[in-house]
Amino acid sequence: MADGIRPLEGLFVVSIEQAVAAPLCTVRLADAGARVVKIERPEGETARHYDSTVEGMSAYFVWLNRGKESVALDLKVGEDLALLHRMVAQADVLVQNLAPGAIERLGLSADVIAEKFPRLIVVNIVGYGQDTPYAAMRAYDMLVQAESGICAVTGTQETPCKIGVSAADIATGMNANAAILEALLARARTGRGRLIEIAMFDGMADWMAVPLLHYEHAGRETGRYGLAHASIYPYRPYACRDGAVVVSIQQNSEWKRFCNVVLQRQDLFADERFATNAWRVANRAALDAEIEPVFAAIDCGEAIRRLGEAQIAWGRVSEMHDLPRHKALRRTEVELPDGKRIAVPVPAGRPEGFPTIPTVPALGADTDRIRSEFAAERKAP
Repeated sequence: MADGIRPLEGLFVVSIEQAVAAPLCTVRLADAGARVVKIERPEGETARHYDSTVEGMSAYFVWLNRGKESVALDLKVGEDLALLHRMVAQADVLVQNLAPGAIERLGLSADVIAEKFPRLIVVNIVGYGQDTPYAAMRAYDMLVQAESGICAVTGTQETPCKIGVSAADIATGMNANAAILEALLARARTGRGRLIEIAMFDGMADWMAVPLLHYEHAGRETGRYGLAHASIYPYRPYACRDGAVVVSIQQNSEWKRFCNVVLQRQDLFADERFATNAWRVANRAALDAEIEPVFAAIDCGEAIRRLGEAQIAWGRVSEMHDLPRHKALRRTEVELPDGKRIAVPVPAGRPEGFPTIPTVPALGADTDRIRSEFAAERKAP
């Protein structure tokens, strides 16, 4: 942190985690200074084996596990399970995204936690609400995107698509992180922990609130328009002679400036077919027939100059090779187990990066030390 203060310093988090959702939640806690002990299977958690892109390590794992301690345990073995319980007894937060019912089989049911660990904040990450008929459903990112309707509003008219990154997992991790911070504030006042369920489907359904409200209150299904907005127009890319520029018009005052300065077509602002956003959406094909030739006749530089003069929001459609060189990209370093350092994007809210360079742990790197630290107390003879 810029002022040297890490707000979660001293917080102890135990996480039985794998893949994306739970690790994203806990890496944010680690970034803020929490001690995060990651419990993995002896063969390593799922994301370790997704690929070997980053110096032999999985890109997913490198992204989501900096600054954590890795402990490899077989929780089917009594000694390892007892070690987990001793750790939980001293923890502030327990995060887990095991299959439904698995945490209860580990002896950490809601009743046990309420009785033995009343100050513990527990986050159970699940696919679907455990009070719904979908409680036992397997839930992976793309499955939840599809079930929630996100894919129905993403893509082209011909083809529904998933979002190109793990949107359901990312939303879930962020929701879990926010819920933990709220629970910590509540515990400071009440002295009691909280049992929190974070469902992946709930996060995606929340993202679908606007299409849902449009459907239920106006009988209107949100269409798929590719790289164009479904209910604000013009809000899409327009092809110039040497590329394309995305234009966003959200107010009538912007529409007037767009017509006068960018399109140099004052007559369009007077055209009743395009007088309001609703009419522009309804007549998008006719409107595009007027706009497209203007952009096609100029290059991107001139289009951007006009958009800037008119104070109209615009953006470029970046390709993957553009992102590493993007002038707004801020990066920081993390260290791999072999000592090599790589650059990763700085998480939002931390423009200065990390106070020290965090390490991505090797599998079980901290197991022996944790066993010693949380060793069972020997009874006197």
